[in-house]
Amino acid sequence: MTQETPDNVLVERARAGDGDSFTELCWRYYPAMVAIAQAIVGDRHLAEDAAQQALAKAALNLSGLRKAGHFGSWLAAICRHAAYDVARTNRRLADRQETTVEAVEIQADDAGPAVRRALEQLEPQAREVVYLRFYDGLSYERIGEVLGISEQAINGRLRRAKKELAKHLRREGFGEVQL
Repeated sequence: MTQETPDNVLVERARAGDGDSFTELCWRYYPAMVAIAQAIVGDRHLAEDAAQQALAKAALNLSGLRKAGHFGSWLAAICRHAAYDVARTNRRLADRQETTVEAVEIQADDAGPAVRRALEQLEPQAREVVYLRFYDGLSYERIGEVLGISEQAINGRLRRAKKELAKHLRREGFGEVQL
């Protein structure tokens, strides 16, 4: 199977019992699921746990997916719920989070904690898009497929997120920050 096989074809094959098709879907979406979960829980290992939980739940509930072509956005919603469950059981994660946004051009040694705090202040939807774009390196098109939103919506969320990040970083004493 190749990456070219459309999601809806893989979903229908998986529903018919083809485990390789579901495995292909897992490989295709796993990095994005980890990024979505990490935007919520803040810890890479816990994000991987949440992504795996989401994939397991998706496997068990694949028959409940109404439109096979919407697998990515359906899986993203399952992943968000799994990540929020993990976050609820691990409230102290914010102190251990060590994530940076590559787009911030300031000294990494000083900026890491400030960027982390700024990311924590973003709305969950904005933080999710920031992680998918800058942490996971996904294109606008791929983010749209994963989240089920338009490229225009992605652009708007990123623009607002960058504005908010810059505002938070200025409050942290970094002056004018170019994002």
